[in-house]
Amino acid sequence: MCWMCDARAALSGRRGFLRAATAAAGASALAPVWGQVQVGQPSALRSLVPAAQLESAASQQYAQLLAEARAKGALAPEGHPQLRRLRAIAQRLVPHALPWNERARQWRWEVNLIGSKQINAFCMPGGKIAFFTGILDQLQLNDDEAAMVMGHEMAHALREHARSRIAKTQATGLGLSLGAQLLGLGDLGRLAADLGTQLLSLKFSREDETEADLVGLELAARGAYDPRASVALWQKMAQVAGGNGLEFLSTHPSGPSRIRDLEANIPKVEALYEQARRAG
Repeated sequence: MCWMCDARAALSGRRGFLRAATAAAGASALAPVWGQVQVGQPSALRSLVPAAQLESAASQQYAQLLAEARAKGALAPEGHPQLRRLRAIAQRLVPHALPWNERARQWRWEVNLIGSKQINAFCMPGGKIAFFTGILDQLQLNDDEAAMVMGHEMAHALREHARSRIAKTQATGLGLSLGAQLLGLGDLGRLAADLGTQLLSLKFSREDETEADLVGLELAARGAYDPRASVALWQKMAQVAGGNGLEFLSTHPSGPSRIRDLEANIPKVEALYEQARRAG
């Protein structure tokens, strides 16, 4: 089934989503922040990789991915019901991003859907989100579960896990430390751009995954999505995984400890969820 659509209509719809998300994010800057889950401080090593350059590289890779999907007739058009559903979820989550990363104020959030059997989704540095139809269809995700996936992926970008992971890898390889900032970071800046092509296959640490789970849990709860869906999501993931080596699980390992951590943190965000739900 071909999903090619009128380019002008697609651009108009995408701009409409960006305007709505940006306006909501601006309003959230005045909202009180309370009841947050507890996560550690972001890695100081991430400062070795210029955020703007990595976000620019991510944006270029994202555009290339969309262009390839469009050429194959696999990019969902603006009116596709699943795409509209994902963008509606994003509009409820994006306003709660700023407390986690001030840079998100400058991000041009974007959500797209690609027709593929892959069980996968991601959010690249700078707020570029994509879902594959496989994760929605094969897991039969309801809105709450899809929000948990999106919140988790947004959290990776907000906590700058890709930036930290690249910095740690390159600093180790080049024998660098934070003191390298005094010597100039032109080489690492170029590395950030080059490594942008590897963002989709980047594997995060167990600590990164835990942080993304917890921050994503809170983002979704503040967006009025049931935090208990986080447990249901990973239970579904475990059921379909089997020995198939799912793409999503290659970069997002599952396990009983993950579910236990989520269960322990659900009570911390339940009040946020109930407040958001009552506010409509």
